[in-house]
Amino acid sequence: MALDRTGNGYLVDPSIWSEEIMHEMATEDDITLSDSQVNQIRVAREYFSENSSVPPIRTFAKVVGVDKKILFKEWLTGPMKPITKYGGMPQPTGCV
Repeated sequence: MALDRTGNGYLVDPSIWSEEIMHEMATEDDITLSDSQVNQIRVAREYFSENSSVPPIRTFAKVVGVDKKILFKEWLTGPMKPITKYGGMPQPTGCV
């Protein structure tokens, strides 16, 4: 079943998000999420639920306890867009 996603790959209805949906989205995008990436998504969701916003990368690196350079290596495209996309959060704006 194809998920209803925006042109940028974000869920049209973020309220349906679950870890199963997260993995389904990644599979649709030909990506296998590592345990580290799944943990980062969980931390970002927790931050989002507490702050009603997506953290900037510097803040997120401190919150998750991973050097920013490592985050960029793990995600290749820059970490916050895929983290928010697979985490069912709004697309970040600005330099992330």
